Amino acid sequence: MKILVIGGTGLTGRLVTKKLANLGHQVIIGSPSHGVDLMTGEGLSQALENTEIVIDLSNSSSPEEENAIHFFQTAGKNLVKAELAANIRHHLVLSIVGTDDALEIGYLRAKKYQEDNIKNSGIPYTIIRSTQFYEHTDAIIAVQGQGDEVFVSKIDYQPIALEDVTDYIVQFALEEPKNGTVEIAGPTRANMDDFVAKYIAISGKPIKVVSDDNSKYMHLVVPRSLLVPAEEYNAGKIHFEDWALNTVVS
Repeated sequence: MKILVIGGTGLTGRLVTKKLANLGHQVIIGSPSHGVDLMTGEGLSQALENTEIVIDLSNSSSPEEENAIHFFQTAGKNLVKAELAANIRHHLVLSIVGTDDALEIGYLRAKKYQEDNIKNSGIPYTIIRSTQFYEHTDAIIAVQGQGDEVFVSKIDYQPIALEDVTDYIVQFALEEPKNGTVEIAGPTRANMDDFVAKYIAISGKPIKVVSDDNSKYMHLVVPRSLLVPAEEYNAGKIHFEDWALNTVVS
């Protein structure tokens, strides 16, 4: 089966591409470096020729509101136009849990546009809303740290391993379109500061976790349960402690 992976050169895209190729599928990488430009539409029609499935892992160059909205609006318009002409039978997009619940955040408004664009396109689709990745933990420490301390909220948190995310992307892409949204999350829910403290303890970083109740994430005030699934979800298999141990060892 021929499958186009938009954003196939990114961390998530490379894993998805490898897994699909190992299953025997013909994978086309959709990125400017491979001759496919979502912003201009260049190369899209050629990449979609005889393609059955599109996996959209695209992202804006910056999470800043104006940049993100412009990217998802322009890229979405070009994608839908090209996919309708190519009679694509399944479009899968990776999104974020809580997208509906904090639209005052510009990046989430942009992701909501991406979701709605495909919902209203007439193309059979599946939207995967994922929690944050385990691999994002270092970014939390970097952004929320000051000297030898990192300030972390007690908001609800249920991150998932990238390995599990890519397994679900491949699984749902090869299934029939849901024409709806599925959510994925890690196997364990706790406070965000607990996850960060465990990671720091396992990695041996000389950093102290300062916990607080201000409901901030990456300096943004967010609803306490924004970063966890709202209802039913598909759980990953890899536990945070196992991932952290493997990450430190490797």
